[in-house]
Amino acid sequence: MTGGSLGIRSGSYGSLQQQQQLLLLQNGGLPIQTTPPPPLPRKPSKMPKEKERLFHWIMKFAGRKKVGMLFLCLISAAVFGWVMYVGNGKALFSGEDAPDVDNSFVRFTNNNMTISNPVSSPTNGGQISNNASLVDRDGRDGNKIMPLPPPPPTFFLGYTLPQGHQCNSFTLPPPPADKKRTGPRPCPVCYLPVEEAIDLMPKDPSPSPVVKDLTYVYEENLSRDGEFGGSEFGGYPTLRQRNDSYDIRESMTVHCGFVKGSKPGRQTGFDMDESDLLEMEQCRGVVVASAIFGNFDEIQQPTNISEYARKNVCFYMFVDEETEGFLKNASAIDENKRSGLWRIVVVHNLPYPDPRRTGKIPKLLVHRMFPNARYSLWIDGKLELVVDPYQLLERFLWRKNATFAISRHYRRFDVFTEAEANKAAGKYNNASIDFQVEFYKKEGLTPYSDAKLPITSDVPEGCVIIREHVPISNLFTCLWFNEVDRFTSRDQISFSTVRDKIASKTNWTINMFLDCERRNFVVQKYHRDVLDHMAPPVPVQIYPPPPPPVLVPESVIKQAAEVRSQGVVATPVKKAPVRRKERRISRRHRKVVAGNRDPGSR
Repeated sequence: MTGGSLGIRSGSYGSLQQQQQLLLLQNGGLPIQTTPPPPLPRKPSKMPKEKERLFHWIMKFAGRKKVGMLFLCLISAAVFGWVMYVGNGKALFSGEDAPDVDNSFVRFTNNNMTISNPVSSPTNGGQISNNASLVDRDGRDGNKIMPLPPPPPTFFLGYTLPQGHQCNSFTLPPPPADKKRTGPRPCPVCYLPVEEAIDLMPKDPSPSPVVKDLTYVYEENLSRDGEFGGSEFGGYPTLRQRNDSYDIRESMTVHCGFVKGSKPGRQTGFDMDESDLLEMEQCRGVVVASAIFGNFDEIQQPTNISEYARKNVCFYMFVDEETEGFLKNASAIDENKRSGLWRIVVVHNLPYPDPRRTGKIPKLLVHRMFPNARYSLWIDGKLELVVDPYQLLERFLWRKNATFAISRHYRRFDVFTEAEANKAAGKYNNASIDFQVEFYKKEGLTPYSDAKLPITSDVPEGCVIIREHVPISNLFTCLWFNEVDRFTSRDQISFSTVRDKIASKTNWTINMFLDCERRNFVVQKYHRDVLDHMAPPVPVQIYPPPPPPVLVPESVIKQAAEVRSQGVVATPVKKAPVRRKERRISRRHRKVVAGNRDPGSR
């Protein structure tokens, strides 16, 4: 007996299909039913007259044997269906065996509902997969439940200031005509107020052309086969690995320092205390970084920093043990490892003997030391920051829709000219500089010319770097550091080679702003060795105050007035001229002298 009038089919999977779907939907699952299940019978509060007559008619024949058996079968079928309804629903969520049926599933993704038909896999005993993606992992041909594509990521695509804004019509004034003062000078820059700059901070990251996933090489046991420069800290990448790193792809793995050890700063060279590493991981917004190694500079405290930036921007100064000792002797570090706004981080196990090369690690690999930071501002230890970081990010990144900004050199635009200037100044070994330039020439490096426009320079003034930590800018600084690690530490020489190799395969560009604009927001100080060799300032001579004026008696003043009224003018007393004392010889003396002469002398 089926009891078809009640919509229940005992002993058929078709009746269970609807029940399973309803149970999963009620429990937050994915199935949805196509036909609503029959409601459980209950006594209504009021019956229509037609149903009431039908009820009396059934009760009239209830005593008959056939009708009683019919009711008994219906009740048994209802109880059996309820047991199967509950049992199969639990089996779907508890991993028990369930019938292999064709169910309709629903999924909710970003408030959108889609219906799909899963195919159960034989590897799980015919169970319905509990995977959120509901994908057939067997890879067999047939109907597969493809996961819904994730929503497209949102990116920051720049903005324009309102029409009529003063910064839209701002132009640089002509340089001052001061022939006495030569050399680079600061020029005015149109910054937004700090509050407006903070409000314009993008909520989404900027797009990263081509590169979406960037990972870094980790090797515990380094191989020096095919070594061509480099160091243990950089991992000794071969020339083949170097060429592969310039093959820009969506997913890349490159050398980027910190090759040994489980984490940057832990037994990798350039090691830091665990407390410092944990605090650096908490920096999730903007970081301002600087470094002093070899006690080379004096700490410069930032000025004109807003209260919001003081609370939300991470200021980190990296020093070695030598510099730390000097700061402690000068009582420049408190018990919280702070010196003014700077959090002082002492670095141990330096990977290079040259402090200048060691300084390139926090300069170019700041994204590795601050993995959760969105933006970074690097300034050399000799510079004093005098503008709020949010104003700089707005002016040189967000308003320009750029992810990397650096100032160009105020005088030199050509790599070959820069190399000769480094040799003349003794900045590095001349043979090493010549070798690096010749290597780049074989790869296609040419002198700078107008043909490279809109690129305005091949030589940066690398003491300030402003950037967003997106994969493409992280890749650039990794490859730039690899060149510094392999060749000379003069990063101005390798800058354009790395930039042009990446730009040739992507549409990524760098904002190279004027050096006079850089000098607007940082004040350059002297290195410590220069200060030590400078002549001490000439002490200012303090003269005693002049004596008080002599008071003339009133009687004398009245007497002088009476003399003027009578017309008598006192003649000034003339001093007798001083007669020059001359030696004069009298005539008599001349005659005596002449008579005493020897006649034979004539």
